[in-house]
Amino acid sequence: MSSPISKQTLVIAGIIVNVFSQPDAAMPSDPVDVLFLLHGRMGSQADSEPIARGILDVVHEKRKNELARGAKADDLIVVTFDQRNHGTRLVDELANLHWTDDPKDPKHNVRHAIDMYAIQTGTASDVSFLMDFLPAYLYPNDERRVGQWMVAGVSLGGHASWIVLKNDPRVKLGIPIIGCPDYLALMSARAAAHHIPLGPPHFPASLLAYIRAHDPAAAPHTSAAAPGENPFWGKKVLVLCGAADELVPWAAGERFVRELEVGGEGRKEWVVEEGTGHRCSEEMVRRAGEFLWKEALVRA
Repeated sequence: MSSPISKQTLVIAGIIVNVFSQPDAAMPSDPVDVLFLLHGRMGSQADSEPIARGILDVVHEKRKNELARGAKADDLIVVTFDQRNHGTRLVDELANLHWTDDPKDPKHNVRHAIDMYAIQTGTASDVSFLMDFLPAYLYPNDERRVGQWMVAGVSLGGHASWIVLKNDPRVKLGIPIIGCPDYLALMSARAAAHHIPLGPPHFPASLLAYIRAHDPAAAPHTSAAAPGENPFWGKKVLVLCGAADELVPWAAGERFVRELEVGGEGRKEWVVEEGTGHRCSEEMVRRAGEFLWKEALVRA
C-alpha cells in the first residue's frame, strides 16, 4: 500500500508550482532531494501528477523495505509546473502545434521548430530560476536544506531535461523520458517527413546557429580527456524510450546516448522499451523511481 502523498501549491514570481511529498519519510534534520518533473507538449503539470505520485510510491516501497535493514535515505519531493505557453501560462495555442502537410491548414505552425526549441530552452531556464528561490518558499525558517537537485521530463519535458543537465552544474541526476538530446537530428527527420527544408522560414539561420552552439548535442559530451569541459561529466542519467515511438524515435538520440561520457563518478543507463510508443509507461515510472532511490536517495 502506498503512503499518503501531500500536495502543496506555491506561487513563485507568477509561476504556479506544485510540490509532492510523503510525510512519513526522514527526520527534518536530514536533507531533502528535489526532483523537477516536466510535462509534455500540449499538456500541463496536471499530466505530471500521476507520474509524480507513482515515483513517490516506488520510493516509499524502497524506503520501507531497505530502511528496515539499517540503510538511511534522503527525503524526496517532486516539483511540477506548467512549461512556457502551456497550462496556466498558455498565450498562443498555435505555438504548441506542429507542421501539417498543408501549409494553408490553420493548424499548420510554420514556426514549429522555433517555438518548440524556445519553449524547452525557456523551461530549462525556469528550472534553474526555481532552484534559486524554491528553498526560501518551502523553508522560510530554514527548516530543511536541499541535498540534491534532479530533473526528469516526458517528451518536450524530456528535451528540456537534457538542456537542464547540460546547462546547470547543480543538477546531478536526470531522467529524460521519450525525449531527445539532439534537436537537429530529431527535427531534420520530422521536417523531411513533411517535405520541409532546413532553411527559412521554418529554420532561420539565427535558430540554426543558436542550436549548433547551445544544444546538448553541441557540447563536448564525448570528452573524457578533458572532463572539465564536458557538462555531463559526473552526472547520473537514465534514458527511457519506447521502441515503437514514431514521434521521438530512439534513433534520433541513440548516437548521443551511446557516446555520452559521464566518468567514473557518473552513471549512464538507457532502456528502450519494446512495444511502447510515445508515452510514459508504468514500467518507465517504476524504473525512474528505482534509479532515483539507488543513485541519489539511499545512503549506506
